Amino acid sequence: MNEHPDAQRRYVALIPAAGVGARMAAGSPKQYLAIGAKPMLRHTVDAFLSSPLIAHTYVIVSADDPFIDAVLHDANDAGSRVTVLRCGGATRMESIRNGLHAVRDLLADTDHVLVHDAARPGLNAALIERLITETGDHAAGGLLALPVVDTVKRSIGGDIATVARANLWLAQTPQMFTYVLLCRALDAANDPAAITDDASAVEALGLAPRLVEGHPRNLKVTLPSDIRIAEMYLAADASI
Repeated sequence: MNEHPDAQRRYVALIPAAGVGARMAAGSPKQYLAIGAKPMLRHTVDAFLSSPLIAHTYVIVSADDPFIDAVLHDANDAGSRVTVLRCGGATRMESIRNGLHAVRDLLADTDHVLVHDAARPGLNAALIERLITETGDHAAGGLLALPVVDTVKRSIGGDIATVARANLWLAQTPQMFTYVLLCRALDAANDPAAITDDASAVEALGLAPRLVEGHPRNLKVTLPSDIRIAEMYLAADASI
């Protein structure tokens, strides 16, 4: 890996967008479904373009993706701060690994990579700044998350038990780590099914990323009913 000539810390976004979104039962991958006036993925990219802290945004799609060019046709009007990487894999983790490899010569080991779900269109510049500021120099990186406020039940074989919600958090994205740490964590992950997010790969190394409180507007659009909720947050521009 290379040392970037600019010693100042840089932050870049990495958006895996090669999934098919099967649970949406739509005619196209869910990241291209309309949320309000534009595709979901464009909302996500625009959030990073709106942040002066983000030096560049990389979007990872499949090699034969037919939609991305139309969605981002004018994104480079923002000073060439967006690059499409056509190296998506069969899984989210594989896509991220491929993307990190593709930008290996462009980033320093110490540059910070913010990995963000394409299907979280409610992200904004304020949340990005909060993650960067509150994670600070924490060696294990950090992620946006929400403390659990509902009562949690666990059902096993018909038996139901209440789980104490103290200290429980719901992980969101972006999840931010140095380039070298993220590469090391994902390369060490032998079971993709066990790595449900990037932070879990870092945790498997024995490290503890910092939890930074996010916001409900940053929900992940998974089911058709989530689209309306996302539209409500975007229309209201909920304060954080």
